[in-house]
Amino acid sequence: MALTNAERQARHRERRQAGESRIRYRRPADRRSRSQQWNDAVRTLLALQDQYREWRDALPESLAGSATAELLEQVCDLDLSVLEAVEPPRGFGRDG
Repeated sequence: MALTNAERQARHRERRQAGESRIRYRRPADRRSRSQQWNDAVRTLLALQDQYREWRDALPESLAGSATAELLEQVCDLDLSVLEAVEPPRGFGRDG
């Protein structure tokens, strides 16, 4: 049986007074331009590479030849400056 508008509103008030959090089914829209998303992604990659470099430098000598050390070395050897130098195209006056 369907609720009346008054019953629906009463349930809503009860939930608000009980402090129940609102359920969001949709993820908020990303309002950043594509070029801003690109720049943020590159900054994230650079920060992660620095963290991996710190991890590699902190490895004990006993793990120097391990698979983990080799993979860390591969990540640290990536030249991300190429990505940093890329300037994505601007789109139709919407990118700032």
